[in-house]
Amino acid sequence: MSNPKTRPARKAVIPVAGMGTRFLPATKAVPKELLPVVDRPALQYIVEEAARAGLGEVLMVTGRGKAAIEDYFDRTPELEAALEKKGDAGRLAAVHESTDVAQVHFVRQGEARGLGHAVLQAAAFVGDEPFAVLLGDDLIDARDHLLEQMLAVQAEHGGSVIALLDVGMENIDKYGAVAVDPATSGSDVVAITGLVEKPPVEEAPSSLAIIGRYVLAPEVFDVLRETAPGRGNEIQLTDALATLVERGEPVHGVVFGGRRYDTGDKLDYLKAVIRLAAERDDLGPALRGWLRDFVTELPAEGASSS
Repeated sequence: MSNPKTRPARKAVIPVAGMGTRFLPATKAVPKELLPVVDRPALQYIVEEAARAGLGEVLMVTGRGKAAIEDYFDRTPELEAALEKKGDAGRLAAVHESTDVAQVHFVRQGEARGLGHAVLQAAAFVGDEPFAVLLGDDLIDARDHLLEQMLAVQAEHGGSVIALLDVGMENIDKYGAVAVDPATSGSDVVAITGLVEKPPVEEAPSSLAIIGRYVLAPEVFDVLRETAPGRGNEIQLTDALATLVERGEPVHGVVFGGRRYDTGDKLDYLKAVIRLAAERDDLGPALRGWLRDFVTELPAEGASSS
Protein backbone atom coordinates (compact mmCIF):
# COMPACT_ATOMS: atom_id res chain seq x y z
CA MET A 1 0.00 0.00 0.00
CA SER A 2 1.06 3.62 -0.51
CA ASN A 3 2.92 5.30 2.31
CA PRO A 4 1.01 8.34 3.62
CA LYS A 5 4.35 10.00 4.36
CA THR A 6 4.89 10.93 0.74
CA ARG A 7 6.36 14.22 -0.40
CA PRO A 8 3.73 16.88 -1.12
CA ALA A 9 2.37 17.42 -4.62
CA ARG A 10 4.08 20.24 -6.48
CA LYS A 11 2.96 19.74 -10.07
CA ALA A 12 -0.28 19.86 -12.03
CA VAL A 13 -1.24 18.21 -15.31
CA ILE A 14 -3.92 19.69 -17.58
CA PRO A 15 -5.03 17.60 -20.59
CA VAL A 16 -5.95 19.91 -23.49
CA ALA A 17 -5.80 17.60 -26.51
CA GLY A 18 -9.57 17.23 -27.03
CA MET A 19 -11.12 18.35 -30.30
CA GLY A 20 -13.96 20.35 -28.76
CA THR A 21 -16.60 18.97 -31.12
CA ARG A 22 -19.48 20.30 -28.99
CA PHE A 23 -18.41 23.84 -29.86
CA LEU A 24 -18.03 23.47 -33.62
CA PRO A 25 -17.65 25.41 -35.83
CA ALA A 26 -15.80 27.82 -33.50
CA THR A 27 -13.32 25.13 -32.50
CA LYS A 28 -12.28 24.53 -36.10
CA ALA A 29 -9.80 27.37 -35.58
CA VAL A 30 -9.78 28.13 -31.83
CA PRO A 31 -8.98 25.49 -29.19
CA LYS A 32 -12.01 25.10 -26.93
CA GLU A 33 -9.80 25.78 -23.92
CA LEU A 34 -9.17 29.31 -25.22
CA LEU A 35 -12.83 30.23 -25.63
CA PRO A 36 -13.31 33.29 -23.40
CA VAL A 37 -15.19 33.13 -20.12
CA VAL A 38 -15.87 36.88 -19.88
CA ASP A 39 -12.38 38.18 -20.77
CA ARG A 40 -10.07 35.27 -19.95
CA PRO A 41 -9.86 31.83 -21.52
CA ALA A 42 -11.27 28.99 -19.44
CA LEU A 43 -7.76 27.53 -19.37
CA GLN A 44 -6.32 30.54 -17.55
CA TYR A 45 -8.81 30.04 -14.72
CA ILE A 46 -7.56 26.45 -14.42
CA VAL A 47 -3.88 27.44 -14.30
CA GLU A 48 -4.64 30.12 -11.72
CA GLU A 49 -6.44 27.52 -9.59
CA ALA A 50 -3.38 25.26 -9.65
CA ALA A 51 -1.07 28.14 -8.75
CA ARG A 52 -3.29 29.23 -5.83
CA ALA A 53 -3.05 25.70 -4.45
CA GLY A 54 0.75 25.88 -4.53
CA LEU A 55 1.27 23.91 -7.76
CA GLY A 56 3.63 26.24 -9.57
CA GLU A 57 4.67 23.82 -12.32
CA VAL A 58 2.02 22.92 -14.88
CA LEU A 59 2.20 20.48 -17.77
CA MET A 60 -0.33 20.79 -20.57
CA VAL A 61 -0.87 17.66 -22.65
CA THR A 62 -1.69 19.01 -26.09
CA GLY A 63 -2.41 17.66 -29.55
CA ARG A 64 -2.48 18.80 -33.15
CA GLY A 65 -4.17 22.14 -33.72
CA LYS A 66 -3.41 23.40 -30.22
CA ALA A 67 -0.40 25.61 -30.94
CA ALA A 68 -2.44 28.68 -30.00
CA ILE A 69 -2.42 27.47 -26.38
CA GLU A 70 1.38 27.58 -26.32
CA ASP A 71 1.27 31.06 -27.88
CA TYR A 72 -1.19 32.26 -25.27
CA PHE A 73 1.08 31.36 -22.34
CA ASP A 74 4.18 32.73 -24.11
CA ARG A 75 5.50 36.28 -23.86
CA THR A 76 4.37 38.81 -26.47
CA PRO A 77 7.11 41.48 -26.52
CA GLU A 78 5.58 43.55 -29.35
CA LEU A 79 2.17 43.74 -27.67
CA GLU A 80 3.70 44.46 -24.28
CA ALA A 81 5.86 47.24 -25.74
CA ALA A 82 2.85 48.80 -27.47
CA LEU A 83 0.78 48.77 -24.27
CA GLU A 84 3.67 50.17 -22.26
CA LYS A 85 4.15 52.98 -24.80
CA LYS A 86 0.46 53.86 -24.55
CA GLY A 87 0.66 53.84 -20.76
CA ASP A 88 -2.07 51.18 -20.59
CA ALA A 89 -0.95 49.68 -17.28
CA GLY A 90 -4.19 47.76 -16.71
CA ARG A 91 -4.10 45.79 -19.94
CA LEU A 92 -0.35 45.31 -19.65
CA ALA A 93 -0.84 43.73 -16.23
CA ALA A 94 -3.56 41.45 -17.64
CA VAL A 95 -1.20 40.29 -20.41
CA HIS A 96 1.54 39.60 -17.86
CA GLU A 97 -0.86 37.55 -15.72
CA SER A 98 -1.19 34.87 -18.38
CA THR A 99 2.57 34.37 -18.61
CA ASP A 100 3.57 34.87 -14.98
CA VAL A 101 0.92 32.83 -13.18
CA ALA A 102 2.88 29.55 -13.34
CA GLN A 103 5.73 27.80 -15.11
CA VAL A 104 3.92 26.11 -17.98
CA HIS A 105 5.33 23.17 -19.95
CA PHE A 106 3.90 21.31 -22.94
CA VAL A 107 3.95 17.76 -24.28
CA ARG A 108 2.09 16.25 -27.24
CA GLN A 109 -0.25 13.31 -26.76
CA GLY A 110 0.28 12.21 -30.37
CA GLU A 111 -3.05 10.43 -30.72
CA ALA A 112 -6.31 10.76 -28.81
CA ARG A 113 -6.55 7.53 -26.80
CA GLY A 114 -8.46 8.77 -23.77
CA LEU A 115 -7.88 10.62 -20.52
CA GLY A 116 -5.79 7.81 -19.05
CA HIS A 117 -3.45 7.91 -22.03
CA ALA A 118 -3.18 11.70 -21.77
CA VAL A 119 -2.24 11.46 -18.08
CA LEU A 120 0.36 8.82 -18.91
CA GLN A 121 2.20 11.35 -21.09
CA ALA A 122 3.04 13.23 -17.89
CA ALA A 123 5.07 10.41 -16.33
CA ALA A 124 8.50 11.89 -17.06
CA PHE A 125 7.39 15.36 -15.92
CA VAL A 126 5.88 14.12 -12.65
CA GLY A 127 8.44 11.53 -11.56
CA ASP A 128 7.79 9.68 -8.31
CA GLU A 129 5.65 12.20 -6.45
CA PRO A 130 1.90 12.82 -6.20
CA PHE A 131 0.42 15.28 -8.68
CA ALA A 132 -2.85 16.96 -9.56
CA VAL A 133 -4.89 16.57 -12.75
CA LEU A 134 -7.27 19.38 -13.65
CA LEU A 135 -9.75 19.06 -16.51
CA GLY A 136 -10.49 22.24 -18.40
CA ASP A 137 -14.25 21.78 -18.76
CA ASP A 138 -14.77 22.16 -15.00
CA LEU A 139 -14.25 25.63 -13.57
CA ILE A 140 -14.21 25.72 -9.78
CA ASP A 141 -15.02 29.12 -8.29
CA ALA A 142 -11.92 30.76 -6.82
CA ARG A 143 -13.78 31.21 -3.51
CA ASP A 144 -14.16 27.43 -3.11
CA HIS A 145 -10.84 25.78 -2.25
CA LEU A 146 -11.58 22.28 -3.53
CA LEU A 147 -8.08 21.54 -4.81
CA GLU A 148 -6.48 22.72 -1.57
CA GLN A 149 -8.76 20.38 0.40
CA MET A 150 -7.90 17.47 -1.90
CA LEU A 151 -4.18 18.10 -1.48
CA ALA A 152 -4.62 18.13 2.30
CA VAL A 153 -6.53 14.81 2.20
CA GLN A 154 -3.79 13.26 0.06
CA ALA A 155 -1.08 14.52 2.42
CA GLU A 156 -2.94 12.92 5.36
CA HIS A 157 -3.96 9.59 3.83
CA GLY A 158 -1.57 9.06 0.91
CA GLY A 159 -2.79 7.33 -2.22
CA SER A 160 -5.09 9.18 -4.60
CA VAL A 161 -7.97 11.63 -4.12
CA ILE A 162 -10.88 12.27 -6.49
CA ALA A 163 -13.35 15.16 -6.56
CA LEU A 164 -16.97 14.01 -6.35
CA LEU A 165 -20.32 15.68 -6.92
CA ASP A 166 -23.77 14.29 -6.08
CA VAL A 167 -25.57 14.57 -9.43
CA GLY A 168 -28.60 12.44 -8.55
CA MET A 169 -29.20 8.91 -9.78
CA GLU A 170 -31.05 10.21 -12.84
CA ASN A 171 -27.83 11.81 -14.18
CA ILE A 172 -25.15 9.38 -13.03
CA ASP A 173 -24.97 7.55 -16.38
CA LYS A 174 -23.22 10.62 -17.83
CA TYR A 175 -20.30 10.36 -15.39
CA GLY A 176 -17.85 8.04 -13.78
CA ALA A 177 -19.44 6.83 -10.53
CA VAL A 178 -18.00 5.54 -7.26
CA ALA A 179 -18.93 3.12 -4.52
CA VAL A 180 -17.97 4.27 -1.03
CA ASP A 181 -17.30 2.65 2.32
CA PRO A 182 -20.59 2.93 4.26
CA ALA A 183 -18.64 3.97 7.35
CA THR A 184 -17.64 7.20 5.57
CA SER A 185 -20.87 7.77 3.62
CA GLY A 186 -22.41 11.17 4.28
CA SER A 187 -19.06 12.78 5.08
CA ASP A 188 -17.34 15.27 2.79
CA VAL A 189 -14.34 12.89 2.67
CA VAL A 190 -15.21 9.31 1.72
CA ALA A 191 -13.22 6.12 1.25
CA ILE A 192 -13.77 4.76 -2.26
CA THR A 193 -14.29 1.02 -2.68
CA GLY A 194 -15.05 0.88 -6.42
CA LEU A 195 -15.30 2.95 -9.61
CA VAL A 196 -17.17 2.48 -12.88
CA GLU A 197 -17.26 4.64 -16.00
CA LYS A 198 -20.75 5.87 -17.05
CA PRO A 199 -22.80 3.00 -15.61
CA PRO A 200 -26.47 2.46 -16.51
CA VAL A 201 -28.61 4.17 -13.88
CA GLU A 202 -29.90 0.87 -12.54
CA GLU A 203 -26.34 -0.43 -12.05
CA ALA A 204 -24.73 2.71 -10.59
CA PRO A 205 -23.15 2.16 -7.15
CA SER A 206 -24.15 5.64 -5.96
CA SER A 207 -25.12 9.09 -7.21
CA LEU A 208 -21.61 10.42 -6.53
CA ALA A 209 -20.01 11.41 -9.83
CA ILE A 210 -16.34 11.96 -10.58
CA ILE A 211 -15.68 15.54 -11.67
CA GLY A 212 -12.56 17.03 -13.20
CA ARG A 213 -10.13 17.25 -10.29
CA TYR A 214 -7.75 14.50 -9.17
CA VAL A 215 -4.72 14.24 -6.92
CA LEU A 216 -2.98 11.05 -7.97
CA ALA A 217 -0.24 8.85 -6.55
CA PRO A 218 2.60 8.19 -9.01
CA GLU A 219 1.73 4.46 -8.90
CA VAL A 220 -1.07 5.30 -11.32
CA PHE A 221 1.45 5.44 -14.19
CA ASP A 222 2.40 1.76 -13.88
CA VAL A 223 -1.28 0.84 -13.81
CA LEU A 224 -2.07 3.01 -16.84
CA ARG A 225 0.67 1.29 -18.83
CA GLU A 226 -1.13 -2.01 -18.21
CA THR A 227 -4.69 -0.72 -18.64
CA ALA A 228 -6.47 -2.01 -21.73
CA PRO A 229 -8.81 0.28 -23.67
CA GLY A 230 -12.22 0.40 -22.05
CA ARG A 231 -15.36 2.43 -22.73
CA GLY A 232 -15.16 4.16 -26.12
CA ASN A 233 -12.07 2.06 -26.92
CA GLU A 234 -10.06 4.56 -24.86
CA ILE A 235 -7.70 4.13 -21.92
CA GLN A 236 -9.87 5.30 -19.06
CA LEU A 237 -8.37 6.90 -15.96
CA THR A 238 -11.39 5.58 -14.05
CA ASP A 239 -10.37 2.00 -14.91
CA ALA A 240 -6.83 2.59 -13.64
CA LEU A 241 -8.16 4.03 -10.37
CA ALA A 242 -10.46 1.02 -9.99
CA THR A 243 -7.39 -1.22 -10.30
CA LEU A 244 -5.62 0.76 -7.56
CA VAL A 245 -8.64 0.22 -5.30
CA GLU A 246 -8.64 -3.51 -6.06
CA ARG A 247 -4.96 -3.67 -5.12
CA GLY A 248 -5.68 -2.12 -1.73
CA GLU A 249 -4.23 1.29 -2.46
CA PRO A 250 -6.04 4.11 -0.62
CA VAL A 251 -8.36 6.16 -2.84
CA HIS A 252 -10.48 8.85 -1.20
CA GLY A 253 -13.11 11.20 -2.52
CA VAL A 254 -13.86 14.79 -1.56
CA VAL A 255 -17.57 15.52 -2.01
CA PHE A 256 -17.84 19.04 -3.43
CA GLY A 257 -20.72 21.29 -2.51
CA GLY A 258 -19.47 24.60 -3.88
CA ARG A 259 -19.70 26.55 -7.11
CA ARG A 260 -18.76 24.68 -10.29
CA TYR A 261 -19.17 25.86 -13.87
CA ASP A 262 -19.29 23.34 -16.72
CA THR A 263 -17.78 25.05 -19.77
CA GLY A 264 -17.90 21.89 -21.87
CA ASP A 265 -21.64 22.25 -22.48
CA LYS A 266 -22.96 25.17 -24.54
CA LEU A 267 -25.81 26.10 -22.22
CA ASP A 268 -23.70 25.74 -19.08
CA TYR A 269 -20.92 27.71 -20.76
CA LEU A 270 -23.31 30.61 -21.31
CA LYS A 271 -24.49 30.36 -17.71
CA ALA A 272 -20.89 30.48 -16.50
CA VAL A 273 -20.12 33.60 -18.54
CA ILE A 274 -23.25 35.38 -17.28
CA ARG A 275 -22.78 34.35 -13.64
CA LEU A 276 -19.11 35.33 -13.46
CA ALA A 277 -19.66 38.61 -15.31
CA ALA A 278 -22.67 39.48 -13.15
CA GLU A 279 -20.54 39.11 -10.00
CA ARG A 280 -17.75 41.42 -11.18
CA ASP A 281 -17.54 44.95 -9.84
CA ASP A 282 -16.75 46.45 -13.25
CA LEU A 283 -19.42 44.62 -15.25
CA GLY A 284 -21.94 43.36 -12.73
CA PRO A 285 -24.14 46.40 -11.98
CA ALA A 286 -24.79 47.24 -15.64
CA LEU A 287 -25.18 43.59 -16.66
CA ARG A 288 -27.60 42.76 -13.83
CA GLY A 289 -29.73 45.76 -14.74
CA TRP A 290 -29.77 44.77 -18.40
CA LEU A 291 -30.67 41.18 -17.51
CA ARG A 292 -33.64 42.31 -15.41
CA ASP A 293 -34.93 44.45 -18.28
CA PHE A 294 -34.28 41.73 -20.84
CA VAL A 295 -36.13 39.05 -18.87
CA THR A 296 -39.17 41.26 -18.29
CA GLU A 297 -39.35 42.00 -22.03
CA LEU A 298 -39.34 38.32 -23.03
CA PRO A 299 -42.68 36.98 -24.23
CA ALA A 300 -44.33 34.48 -21.91
CA GLU A 301 -43.45 30.86 -22.65
CA GLY A 302 -45.68 29.55 -25.41
CA ALA A 303 -46.81 33.02 -26.45
CA SER A 304 -46.56 34.08 -30.07
CA SER A 305 -43.69 36.41 -30.93
CA SER A 306 -45.55 37.93 -33.86
